[in-house]
Order: sequence, then structure tokens, then C-alpha cells
Amino acid sequence: MSLTWRPLTLDDMPRLAETFAAAELVDPIHEHHSAEDLAEVMSSPNVDLPTATTSAWDGETLVAYGLLRRRDAANPAHMVRVETLVHPEYRDDAIAAHLTAWFEETGKEIHAKSFPDAPLELHAATNTRQRWLTDVLVGSGYAHARWIVDMRADLGAIPPVKPLPEEFPLVAYDEKYEELTLRSRNETFADHWGSTEQSPEAWRHLVVGGKDFQPDLSFLLLSPSRDRVVAMVLSVFFASDAAATGVKDLYVSHVATDAGLRGRGIAGALLGHTLVEAKAKGFQRASLNVDQDNSHRALGVYERVGFSEYQRWAGYVKPVPT
Repeated sequence: MSLTWRPLTLDDMPRLAETFAAAELVDPIHEHHSAEDLAEVMSSPNVDLPTATTSAWDGETLVAYGLLRRRDAANPAHMVRVETLVHPEYRDDAIAAHLTAWFEETGKEIHAKSFPDAPLELHAATNTRQRWLTDVLVGSGYAHARWIVDMRADLGAIPPVKPLPEEFPLVAYDEKYEELTLRSRNETFADHWGSTEQSPEAWRHLVVGGKDFQPDLSFLLLSPSRDRVVAMVLSVFFASDAAATGVKDLYVSHVATDAGLRGRGIAGALLGHTLVEAKAKGFQRASLNVDQDNSHRALGVYERVGFSEYQRWAGYVKPVPT
């Protein structure tokens, strides 16, 4: 088979959406992407389309893609994100070898331009249903490092909500809190596995400025002087998923609490408040994902407010000499 390889462009997003849809039929991971969704991802400040993407074409059919997402910091390693997908009808050793070699060579080039003095690691994730991709990664030297759990909550059956602490003002997200929420995110996620500091540009594009962000269902607890975010729950609504499934699902993208306030049930109370508000606005379900070995015992927090596991992802890491 002769394939044409080239970087992706934004004009390719309708074809890439078709490839995702074809893969979902074979490896159902409960994700549905429109061309607009994918264009937003590809326009991230952490992605350079001409140098950090590749795609394989069989005539007019996009049969595979690869993307490397550089990070905003290296602490201590530069953990470059690997994202990829191959159409089910084109999964063979040749395409696997091309992609895995491209990840390493291009990863080195990206790394040399950003954090050349830090160690380089390639980080990838596969759903347990994506067996072919898992075998490709393991076969090329990626080692299993973590389990990531996807969880859902039926908003028609959530437990009673605990009261929020009165000393911290509750507000819905507003642009004036953008800097404060980023500071809170970077501080509270600093010890999370695979996490690095996020830049203001990436925070705005990927989170609070994204087209699917729901400010009215994103809540903050402020310090009494209102100069810090001491806890937050940020939420997203993916219209493409709702169109495909018929279920209005609120995706909780961030849950954070200041280190000094952990153990008081604040995260659970704020998340429970968010679920109640989401139900009132017509949402039927909420979802999120969590590191199974999260050092803050977040898995238990989410279970207590009504979430339960429905699928898993494996995190894989490959150190690359530079």
C-alpha cells in the first residue's frame, strides 16, 4: 500500500473527524468529534501544525494522524504529549513503524527548541478498548505508568449535597478571575503525575476561553479577601457528544482545592453544588476523569458525590535520549 504522508492543515479537519468516527465504531471510547472541535485542538498554542503533526492519506481518505504537543514547562522532564489514531482498515506494521519513528525524531526536534537541557519523555494514553494502539506503543518501548479512570454521575440520582463553607465567597466563573484560576490550577496540580505548569495562553485557549467552556456551571470559592481562588470546579459541554448520544453530559475538566484546606470536604461540596446546578439547567449526566493513584485521594471524593467508573485509560511513557 502506498500512502502519502504530510503535516495536517486546518482544512483537513472534516476528514479527520470522519477517521475518528470510523475508529469509534470499532473501538468505542465514547468520544465524538466535529471538525470544529478538532480545529480548536489543532489551533492550540502548544501545537505547531507544520512541524508537530503528520498524517497519512490514501487518495482523499485520511487514514492516520500523529500529533506532538509540547509542554509549557519541564519539571524536571519535558513530557511531550503523543496523540494519534489510525483508521481500523489501515492498521498494519508499516504504518505503526512510521508513526512511532516519527514520534521520536520529531519529539527530539521539538524538545531541542524548547527545553534542550531537560530529559525528554514521550507520554501517550490508550483506552483499554484500543488494543492495537496499546500493542504498538508497548512494542516500541513505551512502559505502562498510570491508570486514568473515566467516571460518570447520573444527575437524577446524586447524593445529598453537603453545605459549602460560609467563610469563602461562592462565585460563578468570570473573566476577571482568569489569572486567579490559573494560579490556583498551577499550584494545586503541581504534584499531579504528568502535570506541568500551564501558560496563560494555553489556559485561555484550552480551558477558560474554549468554545465549550461553561462559565455559568463553573464555580469558585474565593478567599475572604477575594484575592485568591481557594477551590474551583470548571465545566465543559461537548455538543458533539450530545448530538451523537442524545445525552446532555457536563464534563468536569478541573477540580482543585488549596493544599491547606484539603480534608475538609470542600471539593466534594463544591462539586456537589455544581451537579445540582447542572441538573437544574437540564443536564442528565456529569463526567470527569481522575488518576487512580491521585495523591489527594480524589477518586474517593468523586465516588462520594455520585460518580462511578465506566472506562479506563492507560498512561504510557517512553524516555528518549537526546
